[in-house]
Amino acid sequence: MIRVNDVNLSRGGVEILRQVSLEIPKGGIVAIVGPNGAGKSSLLHVIAGLVQPDSGQVTIDGQDLHQLGEQARARVLAFLTQNQGAVPRLTVRDLVAFGRWPHHRGRLKAEDHAAIADALSRFDLETLAQRDIETLSGGQKQRAFVAMCYAQTTPWMLLDEPLAALDPKYTRDIMERLQGLEDRTVLLVLHDLSIAANYADWVVAVKDGCVHSVGPCQDMITSERLTDLYDVPLELAEVNGKSAVIWR
Repeated sequence: MIRVNDVNLSRGGVEILRQVSLEIPKGGIVAIVGPNGAGKSSLLHVIAGLVQPDSGQVTIDGQDLHQLGEQARARVLAFLTQNQGAVPRLTVRDLVAFGRWPHHRGRLKAEDHAAIADALSRFDLETLAQRDIETLSGGQKQRAFVAMCYAQTTPWMLLDEPLAALDPKYTRDIMERLQGLEDRTVLLVLHDLSIAANYADWVVAVKDGCVHSVGPCQDMITSERLTDLYDVPLELAEVNGKSAVIWR
């Protein structure tokens, strides 16, 4: 379980997160949603241990995150930033292999090669393994970065807007693959509420730097709650057996 206790964060005199406290259970997909500028990515960065809050505490599975060393933290959670940057002259296999660095520190063992092979298989990258990353489509490239996080074999995977700029095919593909990871908890920032409605097990709603509400998806993705969260009339509808969030 992730516990965030009374976290406050300011940057340049501006409050980013205010008295944030919440508990996130283990298992399934956890979506962080909320309006632009609400503090979603900042909260994820604090949980990942990449940003030190002004006050408060984050524990993961009972461990104080900010007291863990970098290597120990990398064995607890894997983190994918919103902008990965250029990776010239790197094959897909090489990229996925980077996920094993916290384990082998430069000397790959049999279990590392097995984890890399498993990640390539689970994210359907075997036929692309020797391709340079820069030659891939945006969707293929994002799938490779997510596979790198998976290869890290941590109980928690934290993904900051992993679906940004992806077309519907790759959005569905990545979410279905994440949904099938029974041995991981995936915590990700989402803007598409319909995706959250169809794939998330648990939802954290953030507004104005505070926790607006937290709970199971079926309790969180409702017309009333979303309308209050986004300050615009929203409605949850069903289309061909799938949930869709639309403007009223």
